[in-house]
Amino acid sequence: MPTTSEFTDAHGVTIVYDVHAADGEPRGIVQLLHGVGEHAGRYGAVIDALTRDGFIVYADDHRGHGRTGLRQHGGPEKLGRLGTGGLHAAKEAVWQLTGIIRTEHPDLPLVLLGHSWGSFLAQMLVNDHPDAWDAVILTGSARRTPRDLNAAPLNARWEGAEATGYEWLSRDPAVWSAFDDDPLTTNVPLLKLFGPIEALKLYGRPKKDLAARRDVPLLLMVGRDDPVGGAHSVHKLADDYRQRSGYTDVTTLVYPDARHEIFNELQQQQVRADLTAWLDKHIARRD
Repeated sequence: MPTTSEFTDAHGVTIVYDVHAADGEPRGIVQLLHGVGEHAGRYGAVIDALTRDGFIVYADDHRGHGRTGLRQHGGPEKLGRLGTGGLHAAKEAVWQLTGIIRTEHPDLPLVLLGHSWGSFLAQMLVNDHPDAWDAVILTGSARRTPRDLNAAPLNARWEGAEATGYEWLSRDPAVWSAFDDDPLTTNVPLLKLFGPIEALKLYGRPKKDLAARRDVPLLLMVGRDDPVGGAHSVHKLADDYRQRSGYTDVTTLVYPDARHEIFNELQQQQVRADLTAWLDKHIARRD
């Protein structure tokens, strides 16, 4: 079972996070950033794979989300709404947790793993602090431009008389049911949750010459049928990291037929195996 802790952000919001211990001697730490409308508790299978592989995992419920959102808003009605400070405050709260991790484990390699909105926060944080992490993993991500980040209804291609509205997440109907039944999730679209002004702040590109500060390895993992961005968008993002930022170790993995939540897809075991294999290559085991 994880240890649950909390801290207070710059606006007085209590951020709830879990620490999952590694099996045996830890070799590194993964800081996990979840997506919009959900929470860290939906990542149990991948967290288990990471802890078995020797990683401590820190996973918070971001501003307005999950247990943080319940406390912030006094109930579930406003889950997903970021509150005072908006997107910037959400990003800075994640950075605050990074500082806590570094204080508690100054000698262990630190990996940043962001999914969907969490991957956009990760992109922003890498722009701001390019030397803070030893490796970066982005899943369900996209190049953050109006052309490459889909603003249309994400379930549009699956709409029909029998549609649940969750088909875009995964091909597995059990995932749709679990999301719908989860009291800590919301299916309200991001644009409505954040508002148009805050949503526009999601746009941006990798900064130039980030590798001059630190040439960190990047892994981008995406489903071919992901409506958020998909393979074409992520390949363009990878090119940005190589050509603009100067990173020399950028890997893109595309999963055929997979949709947005690759950790909850039908080939999730292969996704987890690819994730840990990449980490094994880049984060050395301790003797």
